[in-house]
Amino acid sequence: MIYSNHKQRPIAVDLFAGAGGMTLGFEQAGFDVLASIEIDPIHCATHEFNFPFWTILCKSVVDITAAEIRSRSSIGDREIDVVFGGPPCQGFSLIGKRVFDDPRNSLVNHFIRLVLQLQPKYFVLENVKGMVLGKHKEFISIIINEFEQNGYKIRKDYKVLNAAEYGVPQNRERLFLLGCRQDLELPNYPDPMTRLAKLKKAGLNNQVPLSPTVWDAIGDLPEVEDYIELFEKDSVIANFGKPSDYGRQLRGLCSTDNDYSYERKYDYRMLTSSLRTKHTLESIKRFEFTPAGKTEPVSRFYKLAPEGICNTLRAGTASNRGAFTSARPIHPFTPRCITVREAARLHSYPDWFRFHVTKWHGFRQIGNSVPPLLAKAVASEILKVLDVCLSKPGMIQELGNENLLMFDMSQAARYYGVNPQIIEPRARKSR
Repeated sequence: MIYSNHKQRPIAVDLFAGAGGMTLGFEQAGFDVLASIEIDPIHCATHEFNFPFWTILCKSVVDITAAEIRSRSSIGDREIDVVFGGPPCQGFSLIGKRVFDDPRNSLVNHFIRLVLQLQPKYFVLENVKGMVLGKHKEFISIIINEFEQNGYKIRKDYKVLNAAEYGVPQNRERLFLLGCRQDLELPNYPDPMTRLAKLKKAGLNNQVPLSPTVWDAIGDLPEVEDYIELFEKDSVIANFGKPSDYGRQLRGLCSTDNDYSYERKYDYRMLTSSLRTKHTLESIKRFEFTPAGKTEPVSRFYKLAPEGICNTLRAGTASNRGAFTSARPIHPFTPRCITVREAARLHSYPDWFRFHVTKWHGFRQIGNSVPPLLAKAVASEILKVLDVCLSKPGMIQELGNENLLMFDMSQAARYYGVNPQIIEPRARKSR
């Protein structure tokens, strides 16, 4: 059976939605993500802009119930096919202390609670690679045991997946736990779809195509230095270059056989999320003399190699943890940091997908998210065991109001009717 009616698509819930990387990946695989939960009002507004036809609930998972998720979205009493999410587990991060009893990791318990309340057929728990190291494997055993005692089973051969093996030009490793109800068949992990150049040299995986490169990802984007107005705003009508196959895909210039997302209405001539950075002359000189593929010694920024892949894009810290900006890569040819749009390309976001107008929030939204193509690969394996057959939706969806991308925290909190202190304010040091 071919689904021609979008209401017949399998349905999903995103419990830690952020700007919507996993939501988009699951949509591309063929799911309707009817409800998403996110505590940060800025992220909620960006999510709503990109998915205005679904429901975003601006609330902590700590304070929400399955009944509220069902009643405040179009899910109602329908059976949910999959619940997914990446509970923030800073205690397991490879950066910093991996504290086994870190209270921030309690959000995993609320993920489990909501899965058990919502009773989906399948679930996906995404997290940092550090969760599989040393004593932290005990925590995974606790998670597995909790689900097994409550009618679910998990693939015990859990895997860390690298986005670079799923068509993303970035070295980014994340853990995925896959589970389902006891009466169903567990999904497999997706086979690698692309390989790194170093594997080619070793003669490995020759049947798998190479991962797109940095220049495949950003080479056709207009040079922001040519547009002075990008110092004041993040978008402009611009002249794009000739894209690679990867660039054509993200620009929406070609259709792919296995992309079941809704087409968005947007202007293909528009360069968005491209606010320029005012670098000092000293920084520009240092960037210029840094060889591609090396780290600039003063800023510690990595200079992208055009024929390589990107290093892991990181989010920095949230406002309640110092608001530190993560190191942004240096453009391979122009002596400047990359833009939010260039980071989005390196993360596999399509060009219609937009982020908060500020660089700080925009990079944080990308660095915190799962690359859509990686999420799509995982979601596609769930669709196989759901045994559904999909066709590309015929309808074109409108994007949301651009004002959603311009809110500051107090405006976003007011819009969603939540306390502006739900995320502690960004502390600015006096100079």
